[in-house]
Amino acid sequence: MDQYEEKALKDIKQYGCHILHIMEEDEYPGFSYSIGIEKTSSQPEIIITGLNQEVAHWIANEYNNRVKAGEIFKPDEYYSDFLEGFDITFKEVSPEYYAEYFGWANWLYKGNNFKVLQFIYPDTSGVWPWDSEASANFKWFLPKLYAN
Repeated sequence: MDQYEEKALKDIKQYGCHILHIMEEDEYPGFSYSIGIEKTSSQPEIIITGLNQEVAHWIANEYNNRVKAGEIFKPDEYYSDFLEGFDITFKEVSPEYYAEYFGWANWLYKGNNFKVLQFIYPDTSGVWPWDSEASANFKWFLPKLYAN
């Protein structure tokens, strides 16, 4: 086990999760995701795309703290207390994206036997990525990692 794996396991034991940040590339927006939440709280991991690392880290920690306290977040329901002034929702990530996006989770769970919720938010005008008026740029920052 290397120092990064040891750090991840230490964070999971101490905080209930470890958060990874992946830099933007030509074909992918930057994204952040958790590992360990399902192991410690029996709730899905979370992925946040298109937001800066500081905000994404805060969201992942907020989600982790709330599920540790017993809150359950359901796909396709709207929540008004994650981003000030905006509703958000979650979509269940399709396992077809696990190999591409969740290398560390695949390592932790020794395969793809875990669930992930994608954190979905509207643009500053209140447009959701599935709305016809959503810009191509906005849709790029929120790739559709879910089936429906």
